[in-house]
Amino acid sequence: MTNMPKRAERYVNIAEAKARLSELVDKAAQGDEILIARDHKPVARLVPVGRADGPRVPGSAKGQVWIGPDFDDIPPDFSDYTK
Repeated sequence: MTNMPKRAERYVNIAEAKARLSELVDKAAQGDEILIARDHKPVARLVPVGRADGPRVPGSAKGQVWIGPDFDDIPPDFSDYTK
């Protein structure tokens, strides 16, 4: 099982979203993703806050991220900006 929200299957136009806001918020709280559209183009996404599996765990990406040894070096073509 994943902690990702369910993908939105369709969108709701803004007028419909205004009329059904309470219902849409309830659906989002249950894990659904609701796309809100204007002129049939998605402009916003209503998603649940937080995760179903609890709070984030610090260090969960350990070993997956690295910083190169030259991270703090100033690029050679920036010499005019560092005088």
